[in-house]
Amino acid sequence: MTDRYRKPSDLPDILPVFPLQGCILLPRSTLPLNIFEPRYLEMMDDVLAGDRLIGIVQPRAHSEDEESPEGKSAALRRTGGVGRLTAFSETDDGRILITLAGIARFDIVDEVESEKPYRSCRVTYDPYCPDFIRGHGQEAVDWPRLLSVLKTYLSARQMSADWESIERSPAELLVNTLAMISPYGPEEKQALLEAPSLKERSEVLMALAQMEMAAPEDGSGSTLQ
Repeated sequence: MTDRYRKPSDLPDILPVFPLQGCILLPRSTLPLNIFEPRYLEMMDDVLAGDRLIGIVQPRAHSEDEESPEGKSAALRRTGGVGRLTAFSETDDGRILITLAGIARFDIVDEVESEKPYRSCRVTYDPYCPDFIRGHGQEAVDWPRLLSVLKTYLSARQMSADWESIERSPAELLVNTLAMISPYGPEEKQALLEAPSLKERSEVLMALAQMEMAAPEDGSGSTLQ
């Protein structure tokens, strides 16, 4: 579905953006979302009637208890990810469950004034042209080391995994999916999003996992600042 977008000019310059703390979207990975706030329900109506594209971006520092800041005044991080809405369903209590498929990262140029209750931004995809190429850079990922660190991490937390499926996965899919579902904070997530290449993203993932495993049980270990 996302392979139709092959270059920056295939995407619009202005995107509706969904600010979400601790949430990133990377190319060719999927992000399920539970939409219930009126402002974002209206966004979904407009997106479904349009090109089905949404930008996911983290807000800058605000209350950790607030997943998506109210109003339009909260500062946004510069880099986010655009995805295409590929599935949605409505629930009996008025929520909408959607799935976004990641296409590419973007940098925010400026915010566009609108009477809509949600935010829209003018963006550029030009710094991230390799994002449009499926599998770009995955041959440089240290696959044996990545699997070794992942196995050690999951074993230390007594978690199981379907290793047969993992070992068959393309490196791009595994690295980007792990980056998105990793249990780290906003700063770590942003570092994973902004990693220049897939190889560097995999190295950040491994470094974070190793730091977490080495941290004292009281949680006083180092994190990215």
